[in-house]
Amino acid sequence: MSLAANISDRIIDAALSQKFEPGARLGEKEIASLFECSRTIVREAMVDLAARGIVVVSPRRGWFFTEVDVNKARELYEAREIIETGLLRSLARRNRTLEAAPLERLREHLRLQKEAVEGSDVGRRSYLLGDFHVCLAECLGNSILAAKLRDLTVLTTLFTMRHQTPSDARMSYSEHVSVVDALASNDVSAAEQRMCEHLGTWETKVHLARESDPLEGLRRALTAQGSLHSDRVRG
Repeated sequence: MSLAANISDRIIDAALSQKFEPGARLGEKEIASLFECSRTIVREAMVDLAARGIVVVSPRRGWFFTEVDVNKARELYEAREIIETGLLRSLARRNRTLEAAPLERLREHLRLQKEAVEGSDVGRRSYLLGDFHVCLAECLGNSILAAKLRDLTVLTTLFTMRHQTPSDARMSYSEHVSVVDALASNDVSAAEQRMCEHLGTWETKVHLARESDPLEGLRRALTAQGSLHSDRVRG
């Protein structure tokens, strides 16, 4: 692995662990100093992350994590649902079941998730809950889609980290368990349905999203004014 690729991976892992704030700046000079490399190598890593949608560049200001709003989050979860349920549907269509080794890997992942959900390390909890989906794709035998899911999961993490509570995390963990239990019972169709339901509950897990809209009060006020003006004109 090249140094630029290693830098990209380290940044992604840190984002999944909620070690960066949404929209945080990634300074080329600072990262180059940390990794004892040239800014050219750092820029290579940033260009790679930008191509994957994880960072954006602002002229004369530098690189920043992509800001994810509610509408963008909706698209991300829809994309993840298509990929993840599609992988499970493909397994069922080929009349295959999950073999013992990948199933054991998923069980071990759930064990680590349970420890994290019951503990106080929010970063570890966040990383493991997101990484489960990547792990499942790898266990289902598709490394290409696993890599894509990793990028999509980073972006959803940048959104959910502002809103996820410990109870939301416990809900996600229990839903992961239900998917693996279905796979262990060789009921791939049930696993697909449970994954669809799991990804479909994201709005209940980020209930603060709309409440934190900075324009909501202004929007209500101006809409009300517009309505009154229309009434006066008609009168």
